[in-house]
Amino acid sequence: MSLRMSMKKTVLVLMVVVALGAAAAWAKDAMQGTLVSENSVACGSEAAGKKQTVQMMCQEYVIRTDTTEYHVRQEKEAHKALLPVNSPVELTLHRDKMKFKVNGKEYEMLIVSESAVPAAGPKQ
Repeated sequence: MSLRMSMKKTVLVLMVVVALGAAAAWAKDAMQGTLVSENSVACGSEAAGKKQTVQMMCQEYVIRTDTTEYHVRQEKEAHKALLPVNSPVELTLHRDKMKFKVNGKEYEMLIVSESAVPAAGPKQ
């Protein structure tokens, strides 16, 4: 019996260590940015009848960090709520996806394009 309890404790400790490691990795890789705009863009079509199609629209958001602007879209139609513009976001990148938090809620979207933030010109 005591060997079984000791194994359970070892497994529990390992699970806690893995969870803490994942949280630390998120914090280490997290960047700060701002959700600067939202646009509705065409993202495909759907058959509505024999010879008719309906243009589908998706929200595309622009998230700006210190150096880069990312254009992101929902991967699936699961997320329909509009996100608040000019909100701070905490984000991580993984391949062609971005995970970010807005007002404490997490989202995952596809990165459809990225560009350098335009350099600020001299003030006049």
